[in-house]
Amino acid sequence: MSPFLAELLGTMLLILMGGGVVANVCLSKTKGNGAGWIAITTAWALGVFIGVVVAGPYSGAHLNPAVSIGLAIGGTFPWCDVCTYIAGQMIGAALGALLVWLVYKDHFNATDDPDAELGVFCTSPAIKDYPINFLGEMIGSSDSFFNASYERVFGPKHASKQKNPKIISPPKIKLQMISNSSIIIDL
Repeated sequence: MSPFLAELLGTMLLILMGGGVVANVCLSKTKGNGAGWIAITTAWALGVFIGVVVAGPYSGAHLNPAVSIGLAIGGTFPWCDVCTYIAGQMIGAALGALLVWLVYKDHFNATDDPDAELGVFCTSPAIKDYPINFLGEMIGSSDSFFNASYERVFGPKHASKQKNPKIISPPKIKLQMISNSSIIIDL
């Protein structure tokens, strides 16, 4: 499998699982309606884990442009591959979102709350305070970028001597996703 296809499939599965659980919890007339944020953050974390397991052996499972760019800035990932990885991630995310929409189309039609529908595909603040909302998104994004590049830039010396230090461990990414979700929930 090529790195492009691995990033596409891994990101598609991540979005399918993550967006799917949000649709199941937030849209009307679903079996999981009202299950809450614990279900959402746990399923998102498992979605990231699935994406990493699928893509990891072939591409390093970046699954996020911030990770690819962070590794390139850290000098452990070639800049010439960044666009290919990001293209795979973007196409995979769009396909994952399309699949969620198709599977839950009837539930989207049955839902009267436009914020619940929008929430399947993006986050929005419960209280609109644009400077604070922007800060929360910056912290969440910076957290992903920092974790992707930290071990390779500032970590143990053996990390920089690995022949292929592209992959990030699945448990670390799973905890990272729960951490980022908690920041966004508080907003």
